[in-house]
Amino acid sequence: MPFAIRIHRVGGPEVMSWEDVQVADPAPTEARVRHEAVGLNYIDIYHRTGLYPLPLPSGLGLEAAGVVEAVGAAVTDLNPGDRVAYAGGPVGAYSQVRCLSADRLLKLPEAIDCRSAAAMMLQGLTSAYLLRRTCRVQAGDAVLIHAAAGGVGLIACQWAKALGATVIGTVSNEAKAALATAHGCDHVIDYTHEDFARRVREITGGEGVRVVYDGVGKDTFAGSLDSLRTCGMLVSFGNASGPVPPFDPLLLSQKGSLFLTRPTLIHYTAKRADLSALGAELFEVVGSGKVKIEVNQTYPLVDVARAHCDLEARKHTGSTILLP
Repeated sequence: MPFAIRIHRVGGPEVMSWEDVQVADPAPTEARVRHEAVGLNYIDIYHRTGLYPLPLPSGLGLEAAGVVEAVGAAVTDLNPGDRVAYAGGPVGAYSQVRCLSADRLLKLPEAIDCRSAAAMMLQGLTSAYLLRRTCRVQAGDAVLIHAAAGGVGLIACQWAKALGATVIGTVSNEAKAALATAHGCDHVIDYTHEDFARRVREITGGEGVRVVYDGVGKDTFAGSLDSLRTCGMLVSFGNASGPVPPFDPLLLSQKGSLFLTRPTLIHYTAKRADLSALGAELFEVVGSGKVKIEVNQTYPLVDVARAHCDLEARKHTGSTILLP
């Protein structure tokens, strides 16, 4: 019988348990997938702690890659033996085997292995919608990417650089600064020693950046607004430091008719056509070598509590995978 990580209450890493689960044959529109690797992401912590509530009991995890074991009677574009990957839900990727809707699965190109796929799907598709849909980055744009040495950060910095942008990244130490520099950042700011908004103004000759991609939240929100040029856009897509407190929208006007959006991958990939298009862009940019996927941490799935602790302590760089 396969195993999976389950939670019966919200809380710290200790609420996750390794349990036997039953996996049925796939429904007519489903496929059953045996995971070879599972991705770890900060949103998993939000689910575990209840910041993003889930009906309980529940599984965890939003991305994985593996091999199709069986398909339902109505599935025509997948076959047993196909290598596939997915991201964005429903939760339950922290498992050895699961069934899920076939229209959420993307076939992997030969050049991309399952471990790389599991490490890049959520972070890569996030980077894809941020850079190519939410605010379409063009050559010559100046962009600010927070947590530049993190999973999304390393992918987004490389991708933005490949698009011809001037990439400014924030980090918390020298080692992460070196990593960000090696992955596309033209300018790296250690926010523990510098006022990043003031430094951004210096780098851009006082103008500010066209867009800020902010997955940190509370700690960076005010400075992100101060880093934008007139009519610039703040894309707030995460809460690693906690949720942004309420504020008066008039502030956006006072700081230069700014735009603010709080997007999610779920909405940008709700339609199969959109998921496929973003996936194709991601596979192309990775396959071309313009974006390299850095799997810097690997844990057994059964040891996921330690992985969560290390992620919350900001010990991770790049991507992390869990091995079932």
